[in-house]
Amino acid sequence: MRFEDRAVGAVLGSAVGDALGAPFEFGLPGVFRERFPDGAGEMCGGGGWDPGEATDDTQMAVLVGASLVERDGLDLPDIFDRFRRWAAAEPKDIGLQTEAVLLGGDPWDTAAARHFEGTMHAAGNGSLMRAATSAVHFAAAGRTATMTAARHLAALTHGDPATWEGTAVLHELVRVALLGDDPLAAVPATLAEVAAPHRERWATVLAPDWRPEDATEFNGAVWPCLGSALWALRTTASYTSALAAAIDLGGDTDTVAAVTGMLAGAVHGPAALPARWTDPLHVPLPGFGNRVLRAADLRDLALALL
Repeated sequence: MRFEDRAVGAVLGSAVGDALGAPFEFGLPGVFRERFPDGAGEMCGGGGWDPGEATDDTQMAVLVGASLVERDGLDLPDIFDRFRRWAAAEPKDIGLQTEAVLLGGDPWDTAAARHFEGTMHAAGNGSLMRAATSAVHFAAAGRTATMTAARHLAALTHGDPATWEGTAVLHELVRVALLGDDPLAAVPATLAEVAAPHRERWATVLAPDWRPEDATEFNGAVWPCLGSALWALRTTASYTSALAAAIDLGGDTDTVAAVTGMLAGAVHGPAALPARWTDPLHVPLPGFGNRVLRAADLRDLALALL
């Protein structure tokens, strides 16, 4: 499979996971399988979401991707400005922490840090959910550049360094998958690049024998979110079964499925994404006119990011 195809798989796969998981957000484990006993599932809508409607996860990923393409590289103030314009337009869903950082009035380079200083709680999974476009863009630059860019992007909205390291790990594992290698096998080498104070905790949730029931936090936190995505990839053999496993965990289903879809999409490629999921997919962009992206637009964006 070509690098380009895997890139489309990562970007489109994450968006599909987001939209598929959105109606089940904050539900109990097992609800997805209860509704779809065969595990196949469909874009059913619910919980305030239309069938196939992507949430803030994909909306923010698109904003990152658009900036990377239009600014020809990483322009952190520009990305923050796009985030702030989007947040000010009152999107249907936005994380409380992200909203506080973006609309608090502080400059792009101090907003997240000031929020973290005031709360000491900033380890949500909001920097993982939007990683698909940047992971694709920086993949060709190698491990160090990829992980460094990921840390900078995470720090725009999340002041806890644990989120920077988790986002860096995700970017690197996506990069490995885009090259056609096994991201699960790359975990030990990736962990070696994690900042020492955070390495042990990340090693715990990314270990081959870790399971979601071992989590010590809700999967809206950065550690169990990424750990659950790797578990779903490790314990299944297809894109569709990986998403079903991720959503069936309950909790923050849209983001866990978005991260799972990012990895599984890169591994299995865009051909593994069923048309019944990609056809109704749509991504509104509040604050940017009436623009709504479809699957074809996400494919174009993925290729432009290369």
